[in-house]
Amino acid sequence: MTDYLEVENLSKRYSDSWALSHIDLHIKKGEVFGLIGPSGAGKTTLLRLIANLEKPSEGKIWFDGV
Repeated sequence: MTDYLEVENLSKRYSDSWALSHIDLHIKKGEVFGLIGPSGAGKTTLLRLIANLEKPSEGKIWFDGV
C-alpha cells in the first residue's frame, strides 16, 4: 500500500522562530492517527500547512502521490 499523505522535511518559520522543523510523516490510505503535544508544539501549524492554508518555509507535502 502506498502513502496517501506524505510530508517530508517540512519546516515553518515565523520571523525569527521556527514553529516546525524538519517534520516527516507518512500515512497510508485508511489509517487513523492522532496528533498530540503540548501547547505551542506546532500541531495547528502542521494542520494548516497540510490543509494548504499556509505555505511551508521548507519541505514538501503530497496527497495521493501528487
